Amino acid sequence: MPHQTTLKREVTCFGVGLHSGRNVNMTLKPAPVDNGITFVRIDLDGRPTIRAVADNVTATVRSTTLEDNGVKVFTVEHLLSALHVRAIDNCIVELDAEEPPVMHGSAIDFFNLLKIAGTVEQNADRRECIVDKIYRIDDVTANGRRFIIALPYDGFRVSFTSVNPHPLIGVQYCDVDIDEDTYAREIAPARTIAYENEIETLHKMGLGLGGSLESVIVYNDGGWLNDLLYPDELVRHKILDVIGDLRLTGIFKGHIIAAASGHALNTKLAKLLAKG
Repeated sequence: MPHQTTLKREVTCFGVGLHSGRNVNMTLKPAPVDNGITFVRIDLDGRPTIRAVADNVTATVRSTTLEDNGVKVFTVEHLLSALHVRAIDNCIVELDAEEPPVMHGSAIDFFNLLKIAGTVEQNADRRECIVDKIYRIDDVTANGRRFIIALPYDGFRVSFTSVNPHPLIGVQYCDVDIDEDTYAREIAPARTIAYENEIETLHKMGLGLGGSLESVIVYNDGGWLNDLLYPDELVRHKILDVIGDLRLTGIFKGHIIAAASGHALNTKLAKLLAKG
């Protein structure tokens, strides 16, 4: 059984929140055995803590929101994705706002920050989420079927089909065995996405206020407004999100097969897996 790990030293970064548009300082700190991943709102009285566990998911509109005792953090999935692949069991995430910085709209900055911090093994066995049977979540609507499945697998693999009605994007498929090198090269740099015609509506909803062409790939009916890192960057970012959302179950071992899944289905699966 692998041992738990934490950071060797604390690291800090600064940026703006993707949805809130607020400036935020984030510090990642070593944590004791069995702490898990915890977010600490140092901007609030009493420095309340929110545990990164599936039961604390309270919203999934355009991001994953965690809430504990009335205190929230949101858009946690990119950071959790990097923590997951770096196999960090225990980490304290201090924030002076409600949302981690968007950085470049992906997980690569967080992944590199964690490499700088380094890891240290702790004297306790890791609590892994090992898939030992088939789990499936479906969402059938007038617009079609979405689903996400977890299967037993000796490793961590994600097979994702993204379905977008816009002719510029269409159907994208990516199948990846997740390890640090593959993640850093093929998944972590993939950025979040937006349709230009939706941006005004999102802003009225209080979403996407910190996004820019530096951190979001944007398309309209004429094409892309910025250059893509990959022709299929959308589906790669969807895999990034799945990895982050599943970290809410612990370090994951299994094969995920998903079609048109988003944070809602991802976190429903995480809650189901957490129950065993």
